[in-house]
Amino acid sequence: MSMGDATATTSPAAVRKPAMGAFERFLTLWVALCIVAGIALGQMMPGVFHGLGNATVAQVNLPVAVLVWLMIVPMLLKIDPAALRDVGQHWRGIASTVGVNWLVKPFSMALLAWIFIAHLFRPWLPADQISSYTAGLILLAAAPCTAMVFVWSNLVDGEPHFTLTQVALNDTIMVVAFAPIVGLLLGLSSIAVPWDTLVLSVVLYIVVPVIVAQLWRHTLLAHGGPPALNRTLRTLAPLSLSALLLTLVLLFGLQGEQIMRQPVVIALLAVPIVIQVYFNAGLAYWVNRRLGVEWCVAGPSALIGASNFFELAVATAIALFGFQSGAALATVVGVLVEVPVMLSVVHLVRHSRSWYESAAGAG
Repeated sequence: MSMGDATATTSPAAVRKPAMGAFERFLTLWVALCIVAGIALGQMMPGVFHGLGNATVAQVNLPVAVLVWLMIVPMLLKIDPAALRDVGQHWRGIASTVGVNWLVKPFSMALLAWIFIAHLFRPWLPADQISSYTAGLILLAAAPCTAMVFVWSNLVDGEPHFTLTQVALNDTIMVVAFAPIVGLLLGLSSIAVPWDTLVLSVVLYIVVPVIVAQLWRHTLLAHGGPPALNRTLRTLAPLSLSALLLTLVLLFGLQGEQIMRQPVVIALLAVPIVIQVYFNAGLAYWVNRRLGVEWCVAGPSALIGASNFFELAVATAIALFGFQSGAALATVVGVLVEVPVMLSVVHLVRHSRSWYESAAGAG
């Protein structure tokens, strides 16, 4: 979430982001090391990771949920409720993101799945799983990401109030649009949406963390003012990134066996996922630039436009096709790809700022 330019839209209690430290600058290296460590530990201690993987409620993994909390609560501390009334000024960014999320992303993924899975890669994939893989990829793209969006927005100095509003809007749209879009693209007349997963995810990743963060923020400002809030944010910053890295270790540890057993299938399924992330992020970023949207809004808009709600995708794939299905595997590949690829998008957004703001009317 926000820092930098975003402070211009917040109240006098706005907070400042400290300069990026060595830990953040070398985040790509830490991510690579955590992926390797996760796979290795998953092979060395399968019982431990199986136990962690089985700690679920409605297909929501509780250890991952705790780590996500550690990532996003410090970012939600930056939200000033009084500034939310001004979020309407970002309507062009909101329109761009909604358009990419709901009118482009599911359909672009269906096209990419048809090109790569059903045709180009067919000779190297199990013939009886082709349609199931395609279904899993469509499920992955049919719902925008919720919790992790706050992490990506934070890393690109995104406007926090825009991010929170956009996530809330996407969650609302998801309730009514997810099943019809998936049904249309899969050719199914009735989609068994795991509503318990959808509702629990929204409550766990949005409602409760926002309440906790706002109560904490109010307490800090009441007893120590903005300096106390700034000190707390500086203290929590390493915790957020450490939780992100631990999430990677856990995810890759949980799926290390699959990766080692089916490396070619995993790699081939990752291709359309990676392409759709870059395509949709680039499209949202370009549309925002054409519309003259501020960079601090365009950055999170691009990232929200590209990321996926993998908890819902995995749960729906299991409910529709079974735990051992190709659809479930395809959604799991989305989980594995999400963090490293989104971090690369963060890098591209940060390093293209001068290009973005060179457009007439932008910045």
